[in-house]
Amino acid sequence: MKPNKVTQSPEAKATSHMNDRYDELADRKIIQTVERLELRIADRFPKSGIRAVCGRLLEISQQASARCRKIRSPLWGIRLLIGTCVLAIIAGSTAVSIYLIRPPDGGRFGFAEGVQIFEAGINDLILLGAAIFFLTTIEARIKRSRALRALHELRSLAHIIDMHQLTKDPERTLTATGRTKHSPQSQLTAFELSRYLDYCSEMLSLIGKNAALYAQGFNDAQTVAAVNDIESLTSGMSRKIWQKIMILNTYRQGPTSASSSPAEQSEPTRPTNPFEAAPIDLPGKREKE
Repeated sequence: MKPNKVTQSPEAKATSHMNDRYDELADRKIIQTVERLELRIADRFPKSGIRAVCGRLLEISQQASARCRKIRSPLWGIRLLIGTCVLAIIAGSTAVSIYLIRPPDGGRFGFAEGVQIFEAGINDLILLGAAIFFLTTIEARIKRSRALRALHELRSLAHIIDMHQLTKDPERTLTATGRTKHSPQSQLTAFELSRYLDYCSEMLSLIGKNAALYAQGFNDAQTVAAVNDIESLTSGMSRKIWQKIMILNTYRQGPTSASSSPAEQSEPTRPTNPFEAAPIDLPGKREKE
């Protein structure tokens, strides 16, 4: 017997969308966006270099999901080892201090000896505190090292994307004059170049979102600073790309405005007043006419 197909009602779909959290980035949404972008690039530029770069970005996005979960999860082995070392240090220091503080032959310490013991105890406490602090920060330093290594990979990928769009100059696409034999050859139309640059800008934006995943759930000052640097880097690169796109759009809109007839261009247009009332068509006036 064929099982019945279960379909969701519009109310159930709306409820599932409402269950999505909008207070933090979802790694699966980023992966889906990168997958869709890779398919779009494959449809339009199947043999281009940015398709391979986007494929690498998809791999990094999938790895970032697992890496971020690993960074956010506690390292129980490290914590157990650190706790054992801290307890051993405290117990050993206490036992040694009790043994050394005993006065000789059951007598009492003088004032000078007491000051020396107090000073030595303060120095030992400072050294013990530094040792305990070093041990307790081992887990954070291990996680920071993993996060910075992954962020460096994203930074390198951003520079690779910038290298791909570096020679994509709108002037070379729009004009064929002034070229030399070593000039970059551009076989893209103005529309294709616009889409190429737009894909590069989207990949840079997704690199920034992947970087933000590492600062989410791991409140470390150096990691957050590295994430901010990557976002500033990708924003600056996207700004340069959008300047090229604006030049292309201006050129593409130019022939449209220039193709209008001379009569349309010479005909003066009456300025419209937004506060001027529109004429009212009265029935009585229509009958008289």
